[in-house]
Amino acid sequence: MRFGLRKVYFAVILLLAACSPAAYAPEDYPEVDRLAALPADTRKVSPDTDLFPPILHSDEYEQPVPLSGAVNTSGGEDSPFIMPDGETLYIFFTPDVRLPAEEQLFDGVTGVYVTHQSGGIWGEAERVWLEPPDILSLDGAVTIQGDEMWFASVREGITGMSMFTAEWLDGRWQNWQPVSSRLRDEIQIGEARLYGDDLYFHSYRPGGQGDMDIWMTTREGDAWSDPVNIEAVNTDAMEGWPCITPDGQELWFTRQYQGTVAIFRSKWSGEDWSEPELILSQFAGEPAVDSAGNVYFAHHFFENGEMIEADIYVAYKKSK
Repeated sequence: MRFGLRKVYFAVILLLAACSPAAYAPEDYPEVDRLAALPADTRKVSPDTDLFPPILHSDEYEQPVPLSGAVNTSGGEDSPFIMPDGETLYIFFTPDVRLPAEEQLFDGVTGVYVTHQSGGIWGEAERVWLEPPDILSLDGAVTIQGDEMWFASVREGITGMSMFTAEWLDGRWQNWQPVSSRLRDEIQIGEARLYGDDLYFHSYRPGGQGDMDIWMTTREGDAWSDPVNIEAVNTDAMEGWPCITPDGQELWFTRQYQGTVAIFRSKWSGEDWSEPELILSQFAGEPAVDSAGNVYFAHHFFENGEMIEADIYVAYKKSK
């Protein structure tokens, strides 16, 4: 089962000309109407027609619901990243989940979007450009700390998938560049989350517990430490898509459970991470948690064994 719509494009290899270093102003980028790109032969799935709704396993949270407002469509909304204040959400979007990555690359719509909350309602998502308008790319898996963004991308001039960084300058993300060869080739980072100078990431690198594991490396100036395997949460199965809460006290991640992806949580004891506990299951993954403890995640809809859509859901933390 392919979880994470943009995971598919990680396998796409582009051996094209190097990127141009030219700078571009906001007016150089085309306007994107993602709603107009939705296929006419698709329909919006609702919780009432969902054959496999997410299952909550904790009494700390309200039952999960689709995000209110204009975020979710009949296309694929995936890979959420919520800012600590819970007011700004970054997502990956593709209008047609049935298309292979090679076609998503050319549709001019698939990529990273941002939406803002006002009065409890989320507004229409807007495209976040992380490359020049004349460069082909597939971007996703955003994580942000302060004015620093990390994201995954397959793009012209780069062989295979690489993690990139960008800076928030003059009201937009700029100065995007690939991470160092130390991070990419030696440490072999996958999708990541920052907490201070600690970078939590998943990887198939050797020396783990088996399959894909969660690791951590620490920034020391311009250098990165040798990665440490988070043994308390890893098994010989798949663990990935880590999320560190804004206070650094909880590590959330995705793992298989009863045949589909599920969300687990581990707590920091002051010395080590606790035994993970199951929080959400049945096509629920890629958690993102705000400072209030609300859990945002991607939920995929399946029909006849095929994924037909994906939405962003939220499980609100109950008030004490």
